[in-house]
Amino acid sequence: MYMTIGNIPKDIRWKPSCCAQMLIAYIPVTKLKRIGSAATRCRMLNNLFHGCMQLLLGPIASHGFTGLPMMSGDRIWHRCHPILANFIGDYPEQVLVTCTYYGQCPKCEVPCYQLGEYGTFSARDNGNAYKAYGLADGDAHSFHAAYRDIGIKPVFHLFWTSLPLVNIYTSITLDILHQLLQGVMKHLIKWVLDPLIFRPQDINVQCHLIPPNHQVSLFPRGVMIYAQDLQIFYTHPQQTHPPQ
Repeated sequence: MYMTIGNIPKDIRWKPSCCAQMLIAYIPVTKLKRIGSAATRCRMLNNLFHGCMQLLLGPIASHGFTGLPMMSGDRIWHRCHPILANFIGDYPEQVLVTCTYYGQCPKCEVPCYQLGEYGTFSARDNGNAYKAYGLADGDAHSFHAAYRDIGIKPVFHLFWTSLPLVNIYTSITLDILHQLLQGVMKHLIKWVLDPLIFRPQDINVQCHLIPPNHQVSLFPRGVMIYAQDLQIFYTHPQQTHPPQ
């Protein structure tokens, strides 16, 4: 589990050498193979993850309400209230955090059979999850029925229920690698490489015409795109091999 703060500039955040993300904990990994029931094993793994996160983010919960003094970059002390703003992870981690079922959207209530359609759907109600969580210490049947009605998994210790000013469904960010690069960019690149649309030579010419601008990547030697595996290799004047 890594943690960062929201006021770090993007040109620093995306450089691993700047160490903008701090490793704060390791989440235990176990398969619980001794448990025979697959459904029981899945529920225990979900509860284990949320229990670890609740223990890990406990200081944020207390300081979020009371506040604590922190020094800013200009060496001035401020009273700050840290909160959980965003959760960054791939789709399985998003499902684990939001307690939604695999194949569903972790942010809105779009039906599974309409995921590929262009439409507007209502966002998931964070208040319903809080109401269902309040039944955890009561009757087990009522607790599971409440979670089943709102379409999420029954978890007894949701870590984000104790955090102030948190709506976990709006805190989920895009999975840049799988959703944007592999889900959108590769199909877009395949389309522009079609001989009836554009060609790599035409794309290279357009790259040569891009004027210098602030924080815009320039490719003076063009962009070479290998369509056979849809891997993008950027050639740099001082770098002739693909970046690792």
